[in-house]
Amino acid sequence: MPNQPSQPVTPDRIQRYSWSFAFPLILKASVANGIFEALEGTSLTSQELSAKTGASIRGVAALTEALTGMELLHKEDGRYRLAEDASTFLVKGKPAYLGGMLQHLTESVMQKWLTLENTARSGKPEVSVNQESTGAEYFETFVEALFSMNFAAATVLGRVLQLEKVSKPMRVLDIAAGSGVWGIALAQYSPQITVTAVDFERVLQTTQRCVERFHLTSQFTFVPGDALKADLGTGFDVVTFGHILHSEGAKKSRQLLQRAFQQLKPGGTIAIAEFLVNKDRTGPMSGLIFTINMLVHTDEGTTYSYEELKGWLEDIGYVNVRSVEAPAPSPLVLADKPSH
Repeated sequence: MPNQPSQPVTPDRIQRYSWSFAFPLILKASVANGIFEALEGTSLTSQELSAKTGASIRGVAALTEALTGMELLHKEDGRYRLAEDASTFLVKGKPAYLGGMLQHLTESVMQKWLTLENTARSGKPEVSVNQESTGAEYFETFVEALFSMNFAAATVLGRVLQLEKVSKPMRVLDIAAGSGVWGIALAQYSPQITVTAVDFERVLQTTQRCVERFHLTSQFTFVPGDALKADLGTGFDVVTFGHILHSEGAKKSRQLLQRAFQQLKPGGTIAIAEFLVNKDRTGPMSGLIFTINMLVHTDEGTTYSYEELKGWLEDIGYVNVRSVEAPAPSPLVLADKPSH
């Protein structure tokens, strides 16, 4: 029997990846020109959208066509309307708005990625952002944009920990607090919950501003400094690591987890949010991309698998290591300090 002809090799996949840079830039341009706000709750033609936003008809036509291809707009009889996810995440003023993150991605992160060729060769970024001397300004400018990305997951953490049942004082330690989103979400469950937030001094100014916006200042203590060196005390019921370990590398991450074990009271819980990869490091793509993001931004940062984190936690002495599904890129990882 003659061999069946094989399918011809095509460049389709390479071409698709080669143009991936276009998507965040299209979103950023659409946000900047008010496309999503103009379409909220209505449908408009390109001409009407141009008149409403002040952007050129040519520009609006190109953006709306692309957004329709991205399934963020629907087109019917020449009129455009928002898809549900575009309405939820891309309209300014809404709780889950991601426009600030898009701005950071296109104006800061992409610049770092342009150094990838040299960084891959040397193994070190041009400027590392996980040191206070070089990273405080970087984090200060964008951590607030991360708030909406993490708030839903942080709220789920509160439900998992059954914080709605808290009836006596409870202490939370928020490591590298950033916008304060993890502490804020937990503190909202009860006035009995107090939070110690630690981060670089400049970043804590943003933390304080976000906490004030939620009228929770009386429940917070702010401690500037390095989480491995600052005097944070012990006896905490919960310690949170909200997307921190990936910037620190394996050695420092284990040290942070070890110190958290000492800071927790018996029976306390550690909660970790990360971009996880699978055990073989073949996916998911979001985690693999974030590994590259750490390469161009940090000295030793990378991503980890659930199995890797579980092994570290158990070696330290944590028990009941488990993953918890959350509205986030990866499940949360929780573990407990033994009660006795």
